[in-house]
Amino acid sequence: MAERPPPTMGMHHVALFVDPLEACEHFYVELLGMAVEWRPDEDNVYLTGGSDNLALHRAQQPIKDQPGQRLDHIGFLLRKIDDVDLWHQFLVDHSVTIVAKPRTHRDGARSFYCLDPAGTRVQVIWHPPLAPD
Repeated sequence: MAERPPPTMGMHHVALFVDPLEACEHFYVELLGMAVEWRPDEDNVYLTGGSDNLALHRAQQPIKDQPGQRLDHIGFLLRKIDDVDLWHQFLVDHSVTIVAKPRTHRDGARSFYCLDPAGTRVQVIWHPPLAPD
């Protein structure tokens, strides 16, 4: 049996089928601050926060009719613990649906959950091991 290769650099790409595409692009670009990296056509847009890639693909059929979707949530890391509450208030002010208010977890991380316009759960989190010094 082969040895495990060197560790990956972590997850830096997520691809989502979304509907409505335009509202989801607005959420990730205008509210969360991602930038459009590439738009190959009207049904696809690739976004980046600098070291990651989020691909939004227009769903060709209703999401609920697509078998096999097992995504629980995607997460966005924050640099400081205080930023969690700032982001929460910002998204509330922009009428984003909040599904879990900010809380500090047993491991010291602090986060909240909201929904993008397609209903994908998004966690906004400060996680001490990944936070810059």
